[in-house]
Amino acid sequence: MRATLEARRDLGPEYEAALVESFVDRIDATIAARVRAEVRAADADPQSPGNRRKGDGTVAIALGSLGIGVPLTAIAAGEAGAAGLLLAWGGIVAVNIAHALGRRRTRD
Repeated sequence: MRATLEARRDLGPEYEAALVESFVDRIDATIAARVRAEVRAADADPQSPGNRRKGDGTVAIALGSLGIGVPLTAIAAGEAGAAGLLLAWGGIVAVNIAHALGRRRTRD
């Protein structure tokens, strides 16, 4: 940063945009390198929280089911009554059961 500020003083304000862009590019490269190092370190450590949950979509499936269940309940109950409501929630339950059985099968 100091070098960029000194270069701006030497070159003048007409080169400010190029200097700022160059500085941002260097910061971006530094951040990318640090992120890559962190990802490599996390992949190397099997006990890291990210590796224990890697590929486990249980929370996403549960939240997705609840998120889609609320509007689906209103639509199904409004359009098809109790039968539509049971059909909609039956589908949601079936997706969750299929996910649970799939996880169970991959663990064994």
